Amino acid sequence: MPSVVEFARYVGDSLTNLVSRMGTERDKASSSYYPLPVIGDDQVLNAYRGAWLPRKIVDIPAFDSVRAWRDWQAEGVEIEPIEAEETRLNVRGKVLEGRIKARLFGGAAIHIGTGDANLAEPLDVERITKGGLKYLTVLSRRQLSIGEIERDPASEWYGKPRIYRLSAGDKAQVDIHPSRLVILTGNAQPDFELVGGGELAWGDSVLLAVMDAIKQADGTAANIASLIFEAKVDIIRIPNFMASLANEGYKAKILERYTLANTSKGINGTLMLDKEEEYESKSANFSTLPDILDRFLQIVSGAADIPATRLLGQSPAGMNATGESDLRNYYDRLSAMQSLEMTPAMYRLDECLIRSALGSRPKDVYYEWAPLWGMSDKEKADVFKTKADAARAIAGGSGQQPLIPIDALSDALVNAFVEDGSLPGLEAAIDEYGKLSEQEPSEEELAAAAANTNEPAVPQRKAANDAEPRTLYVRRDVVNASEIKAWAEGQGIPDLVDDLHVTIIYSRTPLDWIKAGNASEWGSENGGKITIAPGGPRVVEPLGNMTAVLMFASSQLCWRHEEIVRAGASHGFEDYQPHISLTKADVDLTKIEPYRGNIVLGPEVFEDVKQD
Repeated sequence: MPSVVEFARYVGDSLTNLVSRMGTERDKASSSYYPLPVIGDDQVLNAYRGAWLPRKIVDIPAFDSVRAWRDWQAEGVEIEPIEAEETRLNVRGKVLEGRIKARLFGGAAIHIGTGDANLAEPLDVERITKGGLKYLTVLSRRQLSIGEIERDPASEWYGKPRIYRLSAGDKAQVDIHPSRLVILTGNAQPDFELVGGGELAWGDSVLLAVMDAIKQADGTAANIASLIFEAKVDIIRIPNFMASLANEGYKAKILERYTLANTSKGINGTLMLDKEEEYESKSANFSTLPDILDRFLQIVSGAADIPATRLLGQSPAGMNATGESDLRNYYDRLSAMQSLEMTPAMYRLDECLIRSALGSRPKDVYYEWAPLWGMSDKEKADVFKTKADAARAIAGGSGQQPLIPIDALSDALVNAFVEDGSLPGLEAAIDEYGKLSEQEPSEEELAAAAANTNEPAVPQRKAANDAEPRTLYVRRDVVNASEIKAWAEGQGIPDLVDDLHVTIIYSRTPLDWIKAGNASEWGSENGGKITIAPGGPRVVEPLGNMTAVLMFASSQLCWRHEEIVRAGASHGFEDYQPHISLTKADVDLTKIEPYRGNIVLGPEVFEDVKQD
């Protein structure tokens, strides 16, 4: 008797259960297999024309792959002719048409028309002159037949036809060399040796692998639609109904009777029944049907590799769901497809296009596929801010040396901002005003250069809006000082300071006064005065070297203080608190009632900080 190990080796190295027959020859799943997938062109075409799901599965990736198109990188005078040539030949539209036909039928080609008489000869792109690209023609797989397959591994066309034949109506077939065609395929064949016949040169229709999922979803939707007619059913119980049906007269009377009853019910909303008859109305429950249909549509979405938000146009489901990650993954896949499939296929077409547009082939001309995922204005602003902050860190400052030369950093930033479009018109402005490296050197740069050469630096004239940095003391004098002094005397506050004022800023750090701005431009009364109206918090407390100051709240003064700090000023206290200094003498603050009246402040006074 064989051992269990030997039996396991016999049935296979997998999970086996003799009781349930799992993993044995009598396992129900052992008969499952994948047959050869076959779908005719007529069925594919009918599905594309007559059903919305197949059409969207074919069209959406094809359209999205050319929607943003591509950005040519070259000298400014070279880009415009290339884009004009693309427009003349409708390259974008031809590629879209070819992509749709390739995805639908499994393959398509774009014929590069150069006007050559012998199309069976390889295309020599070096011979293309200005205007040499005449036309582009899209051909489906059904219009092209293939010749002998190239079996030389050293050939560029290994595993592909050496020649394609185009049926030209009543004329003889036209042989076309593969170098004159942009070959576009649907789903790629995994191994051309396993595929025979005319399918060897092409791929599969993208509908081949998803057709079963599409049929199941369409069938589910159709069945749900048919159930709508059964949403409400009227049931009438009639005594001795079955026994009376043998009477032909009874059948006629019963039909006439309920026809009249239904008519009455439809017109008057009244159902007339005999006393012994029973009436009941039953309604179908459709609450779970939408979930079932959604599951089938999600299967289609997964099979087509298109997010449901894009394929079905539905909002993302779930808490805090935006569908952004699904779309990003989808666009990343399309971007990879552009680089791995479309760019190699279009190589010769692009070489011909450049030469036809410019008459030559500059080495620095190339293109990049435009991003498929568009950033919002906020995202663009965040990216711009991040780049600017990084540039400031690289440029140094605050006593630190720059990591790279400033002129090089400036040129790199100009290129980055021009390419990503962050600053429209920057390129034209640079052309007009020049780069940073073309500007006159600053005094600091001249001083550094003079230190290295032991020669005195030549001072440069300052711009009219570039004032010499100086220390800054800004205050507002109290206009109604007599009222506040009368209140202080009444409260017993001795030795009041001579000039009552409110300090806005006291900066020992030098700064450009012009950058501090003018407070009179916002929120001030005539003559630059401001009035602190009665009310709000007011207290008398010690502050600094003062034994008593009158503190009050003023958003306008706080904002003004912050504005000057942002201009480069320093401040000796952690927080700014508007106040009027009163005295340095000893005062019992517990007995003082704060001043509650108007506080009228005069215009700002700018002075240098007096050195102690």
